[in-house]
Amino acid sequence: AAHGAPKMEDYGRFLALLASTLLVGFVSVILSLVWVFHYREGLSWDGSAGEFNWHPVLIITGFVFIQGIAIIVYRLPWTWKCSKLLMKFIHAGLNTIAMSLAIVSMVAVFEYHNAKNIPNMYSLHSWIGLAAVIFYSLQLFLGFAVFLLPFAPVHLRIVLMPIHVYSGLTIFATVIATALMGITEKLIFALKNPAYSASPPEATLVNCLGLLLVVFGSLILWMASRPHWKRPPAENAKILRPTGATPEGTEVESTMTNSSNADKSDLRINTEAARKQNIKFDEAGQRSTM
Repeated sequence: AAHGAPKMEDYGRFLALLASTLLVGFVSVILSLVWVFHYREGLSWDGSAGEFNWHPVLIITGFVFIQGIAIIVYRLPWTWKCSKLLMKFIHAGLNTIAMSLAIVSMVAVFEYHNAKNIPNMYSLHSWIGLAAVIFYSLQLFLGFAVFLLPFAPVHLRIVLMPIHVYSGLTIFATVIATALMGITEKLIFALKNPAYSASPPEATLVNCLGLLLVVFGSLILWMASRPHWKRPPAENAKILRPTGATPEGTEVESTMTNSSNADKSDLRINTEAARKQNIKFDEAGQRSTM
C-alpha cells in the first residue's frame, strides 16, 4: 500500500492534519501581526522600532510558515498526477520566497540596530539565526544545482537526496528554535512596566505564539516523516507520460535516467527489475526522511 493509491481513511487523516497545520501556521502569522500592531509600534521602514517589527513578522510568515509548506508540498496526494519537475519548481519557488523574506527581515534588524547604536551579532539567537540563513541558502543553491537543473548525474542525486532531506528538516527545526529564542529575548528587553515576570497580556499572547510555532513545526515534521504519505515512485511513469516523450519530470528522471542513458532505461522501464530498482533508489533517497 506504500506505493499505491492511499486508502480512503488515510487520505482523510492526511487532509485533517494538513488543514490543522495550515490553520496553526495562519494563526501564528496573525498573532505576529496582532503583536506588532496592537502592542508594539506597527510596521515602518525608517530605522525606528517599527522597522525592527518586520523581523518577527517576516520570519514567521516566510522562514516558518512558507518553508513548512515547501517541505510537505510533494506529499499532497492530488499533486502526484503532476509531473515531478513541476513539483520541484513549486518546492524550489516556495523556498526561494521564504529565503527572500528571511533576508529582508535580517536587513530590518541590522538597520534598526545601527540606527539605534545597538551592537549586532552578540546573542546566541543571532549566531544560530545567521547560521540557519547561511545553511538555508547553501541548501537552496545545491538543491537547484543538483535536483532541478538536468546536469547532475543520477548517482549523485541518489547519494545527496537523504542528505538534502535531512538538512532541510534540521534547518527548519533550527529556525523554529531560533524564533523561540528571539521572541523570548524581545519580551525580556521590551516588557519593562509591567515586566515580563508580571505576565501582562502581551507576554501571554507572545508565549502562545511560541507554543503555536512548536505545534506547527511538529505537524510539518510528522507529515514529512511518514513513509506512506510519500510521493509514489514512477512505477506508473508510463501512464504519466505520452509514448516517446522523455522521462523528464517524472520520478524516473530523478532516480534512473539522465540524457545519456535515457534510451537504455526506456527499454527497461517496464520490467519488474527496473521497478524494483526504482523503489530501491527511492528508499535510498527520499524515504530516509528521518
